[in-house]
Amino acid sequence: MTALSHRAHLRAIAISAMRARGLDPEFPPDALAAVATMKTAPSATEEPVRDLRSLLWCSIDNDESRDLDQLSVAEELAGDAVTLLISVADVDALVSKGSPIDRHAAANTTSVYTPAAIFPMLPERLSTDLTSLADQQDRLSVVIECVVASDGRLKSSDVYGAVVRNRAKLAYNAVGAWLTGDGPLPDAAARVRGMDRQLKIQDRVAQALGKVRHEHGALEFASSDVEHVFDGDTLQEVRPGLPNRAKSLIENLMIAANGAVARFLDGRGFPSLRRVVRSPERWDRIRALAALTGDTLPAAADSAALAAFLAHRKEVAPDAFGDLSHTVIRLLGPGEYVVDPPGAEPPGHFGLAVRDYTHSTAPNRRYPDLITQRLIKAALAGHTSPYAIDELVRLAAHCTAQEDNANRVERQVRKSAAAMLVESRVGETFDALVTGVSPQGTFVRVATPPIEGKLMRGEHGLDVGDRVRVRLVEVNVDRGYIDFVRI
Repeated sequence: MTALSHRAHLRAIAISAMRARGLDPEFPPDALAAVATMKTAPSATEEPVRDLRSLLWCSIDNDESRDLDQLSVAEELAGDAVTLLISVADVDALVSKGSPIDRHAAANTTSVYTPAAIFPMLPERLSTDLTSLADQQDRLSVVIECVVASDGRLKSSDVYGAVVRNRAKLAYNAVGAWLTGDGPLPDAAARVRGMDRQLKIQDRVAQALGKVRHEHGALEFASSDVEHVFDGDTLQEVRPGLPNRAKSLIENLMIAANGAVARFLDGRGFPSLRRVVRSPERWDRIRALAALTGDTLPAAADSAALAAFLAHRKEVAPDAFGDLSHTVIRLLGPGEYVVDPPGAEPPGHFGLAVRDYTHSTAPNRRYPDLITQRLIKAALAGHTSPYAIDELVRLAAHCTAQEDNANRVERQVRKSAAAMLVESRVGETFDALVTGVSPQGTFVRVATPPIEGKLMRGEHGLDVGDRVRVRLVEVNVDRGYIDFVRI
């Protein structure tokens, strides 16, 4: 029997892991049959739309991405204010509630991203074409408009339907390098007159928005992303992701847009599906970590104080900031979806330090965003909510659970990929950081190479954030196991 390539092996592991966790890696026949009948992108919708195709819209995403969910453009106003527009693909125009395609999306609730393969929430005929804000194509969209003062304060916002056209399909790496002076203007931007200035305006607004959030206590972490480098179908390397100015640009614009959408729905008397990170239950452990470096955090959880501590540690000990970031993220706990009824006090997001936050800008990839889009469109068309409160409560719990399942699958396949690369290094020793302590075991992370595994011996008395010396004793590629013992 011919041995599977690394890519095929990892894909098979991903499929098995998805099925084990209640995620379907394949589209059902009725969903594929429905897609087969769709020949063109929609050009009309019930709610009024504006024609904004003349604006200098661009997309900024991963190099290989074709499922483009959002575009952005900015227009300068008098007094140094800027009108910021975020255009979100109108997925609901082709994926109606309760349809076969929608049923599959509602079951999985998210695309699953693994090193060897992507398992999209929607069939690729939609997500990478008919419902994608594809390069040089006219597309229906939902636009979030924010007027931002020069100091980053939000002066006003609005939401409406529009038809748009992507003038330049851009990628994070190239745009990020250009913004920091480390590379040329990407060719796709250079071909569009005025796009260079447009990107500079967007970057300026994004930095101002980020500054205001951080002043209010938004937490800034080192990136925990890793990049899997393949040569054909052979995995060659796993390396840490690097900071990227363009990713920061998009992150700040999307946070502003998601806040505006949450307030829009509340102002129209509609419920919303909020994205929440609650006040951390393990605040005492975060305080203890701060005390080890001579810093003091208040007795009660305080995002502004934690943000100041993180900023200080990044300045005085940049080499250790990655490990500190990873530890604090684990102690904060995962996000979840909750329902915010009309007029209720919003639950807020501890990590982002914002009161109003939903997920609305990635309906090709996340089901909560598609739910939010249907609520927006109903409000714009003058209809009642397409979801009852109890239905939204069930969906919020289901989306949270499936996101957790998808994250576990992605982690497992990343561990399988790491196991492929280190199975020849069994017996070697490494410096490691304790990243998790639970009834399931104690887990540690090695920075170089970036791998994480379970501590099989010597775990007693350890807690998240402790540093240990470990020996790699066993790996299992199929199960994604990387096992260490404490020295």
